Amino acid sequence: MKKLFRKIQPYTGKIFAISLAVFIAFLVYSLYQAPGVGIEDKFINLLKTYGYIILFVWSMLEGEMGLIMAGLMAHEGAMNLFIAIFVAGLGGFAGDQVYFYIGRFNKKAVLKKLISQRRKFAFAHLLLKKHGWPIIFTQRYMYGMRTIIPMSIGITRYDARKFAFINLISAWAWASITILPVWYFGNEIMVVLHWAKEHWYMAIPIAILFGGGIIYMFNKATKKIERKVMDEN
Repeated sequence: MKKLFRKIQPYTGKIFAISLAVFIAFLVYSLYQAPGVGIEDKFINLLKTYGYIILFVWSMLEGEMGLIMAGLMAHEGAMNLFIAIFVAGLGGFAGDQVYFYIGRFNKKAVLKKLISQRRKFAFAHLLLKKHGWPIIFTQRYMYGMRTIIPMSIGITRYDARKFAFINLISAWAWASITILPVWYFGNEIMVVLHWAKEHWYMAIPIAILFGGGIIYMFNKATKKIERKVMDEN
């Protein structure tokens, strides 16, 4: 078993990509076969059937939209709130573990293929050196650094068990922080979504502006921290 694991280790990234592609193909086929009239009904039925599995994989990609959807489904009673948080946390944990081991066992390939990201790798190393384990806990909220930081930590000699423990706690905290408010304010959010559905021509530009504004602020804050850390070193 150990020999097999060692042979598989260098191909962690490829295995992850292939598995993800197979899962997406399965979802597309299941969506096509799902009962219901129209894409919306089919998608809702698909979520009710494979909700926790979809949430786990979506969380591996650290997509907050999946967690928001889980919060709404928990509010409607289609999902158990605590199981949703547990599954989403495990997905977030698994995703970062994959990125960590991609960096640990594919150091040369990662640095070669992501040569355009070398500045971010250097920034991640400086953050880890300066702040230690809290960076593992907060990297989920740093736009543009979510995959870079776990990979960069994997490249270093950072203890894998310590990373896994902090990563797990961080993932459950991330899931709770995202899902709980959506579950609690479910009625208000559903009113907004219903309005957006009825007035889609107004909702689309508002959503683009709002989402773009959030991404811009996170990106600006991350670059500000990056410049500060780089200047100090």
